[in-house]
Amino acid sequence: MHKRKQDKILFVIPAYNESANIEKVLHEIKKDAPFADILVINDCSKDNTKEIVEKNNVKCITGIFNLKYAMAVQTGIKYAAMNDYDYVIQFDADGQHIAKEAIKLLEEIKKTDSDIVIGSRYLKDMGYPCPFFRKIGTKFFAFIIKLICKQKIADPLSGFQCLNKKVINYYAKIGNYPEFPDANLVIEMLLLGYQIREIPVKMRLREAGESMHGGIVKPIKYMINMLYTIVFIIIQNPRRKGIK
Repeated sequence: MHKRKQDKILFVIPAYNESANIEKVLHEIKKDAPFADILVINDCSKDNTKEIVEKNNVKCITGIFNLKYAMAVQTGIKYAAMNDYDYVIQFDADGQHIAKEAIKLLEEIKKTDSDIVIGSRYLKDMGYPCPFFRKIGTKFFAFIIKLICKQKIADPLSGFQCLNKKVINYYAKIGNYPEFPDANLVIEMLLLGYQIREIPVKMRLREAGESMHGGIVKPIKYMINMLYTIVFIIIQNPRRKGIK
């Protein structure tokens, strides 16, 4: 009788100047998800993020220049594709994501044979204090997804996701991976016929450091960029269900 191959699971963690948070994040994953591997993509941090990661015996890829969030995530996904991982869990370095909740994403993707499972702050009231403008943006993009794809996604801006091998291989090959891979990528994958599910999860607020969407200018730039890429995706992808 053949023994079933054990699934290879990788936490992909993009990190830029996260020295105040990263050690706690790594300790939590090692404690609560010891079956998984961890990869930190140190996005040319100016602090000692790299040294902290290496001190904790975690694999670290360090860029020679700042790739920004999306390309750092795709770098981790390309690594997963090259090393034949079955699942990737996208996980933030700022302490907002919770390792025990990541296990729920993994269990859901296996149980339902979904392609992507999103960890949602808003599918049920999980006690997450959402800033006003983010709440407006979330509702707006959830409406757009419902309009275009006929599917409810309550938290399309959540980067807390579990991806199966088909998605890993697809994302690894995208040549124009979006700068902000949120609602736009959800729309693209739904139009291509991938199965996306959403489950409620708890998240924390960032304890230290600065969010990449902080201030006034960054959220405005984000909204413009997101709308532009969604329009482009719709033009490029008339509903092509079942194409994978």
